[in-house]
Amino acid sequence: MAVEFKDEWGQEEYLRAKKELESQGRKVVLVDTIARPIEGAETTLYNPYELEKLPEGTVLVFYCDTGKETRERLGEFRKRFPDKVCVSLRGGRGYWRKTLRV
Repeated sequence: MAVEFKDEWGQEEYLRAKKELESQGRKVVLVDTIARPIEGAETTLYNPYELEKLPEGTVLVFYCDTGKETRERLGEFRKRFPDKVCVSLRGGRGYWRKTLRV
């Protein structure tokens, strides 16, 4: 299955893409832009200086409470991290289901 890099991924899309891309040696990072981690998920607090240090081609999946703000800021994120793939998590933290597995 080829991973499609759209502007938004739902939780299931994110989990499937993470599994596939990491099996290919590519890093996928769930980025917390609101300083509120998602229970049951490995997240990284938004820190541009640390994110810039990640390898080229890393996939950064940004989330907020609803997904709306990170979707609107995708252009800003893509400009800030031109060597990374930037995606917004649809529904954000509010739609995350901690029991969903793929």
